[in-house]
Amino acid sequence: MVKMCGEEALEIRLPEELDSVDALIIPGGESTTISKLMEEYGFPGKIKSFVKSGKPVMGTCAGLILLASRQQGRKQKLLNLIEIDVKRNAYGRQIESREVDIEIPVIGPQPFHAVFIRAPQVDSAGPGVEVLATYQGKIVLARQKNILICCFHPELTGDTRVHKYFLGMGLKK
Repeated sequence: MVKMCGEEALEIRLPEELDSVDALIIPGGESTTISKLMEEYGFPGKIKSFVKSGKPVMGTCAGLILLASRQQGRKQKLLNLIEIDVKRNAYGRQIESREVDIEIPVIGPQPFHAVFIRAPQVDSAGPGVEVLATYQGKIVLARQKNILICCFHPELTGDTRVHKYFLGMGLKK
């Protein structure tokens, strides 16, 4: 999707590789496995410094869980970078995954076709969090300064608007 937006995309596998990028997307997957690998390779401090520098970071699905300050009311220790409380797999099991059209005013008037796969749910957000979209009364897209979180998978749609919004949060041309 980043390439479709006209930007270069690099796969980051080691913390020092973050020095060569202007933005970071923490993708979906299995949040427990990703968190263990992040700790093993020393990513948490590097990602916190990356965010503190003002560079944009986007977390989709598992990436959102990793960025959250709380999970079901309990403070998270790994990154704790955006004031939200999340519930894992809130929209059900794999078989209950769904696709729905949602309104996201910041990307335009046309609905966005959102793909939810065992998606987390944002149960609450702090005062510094800007809610950008909801589904069934729950936050599914939000921003706090240079962090964007997304409960669905915008990379599975072919619609670049969410990624263009993210890249516009701070990338220098």
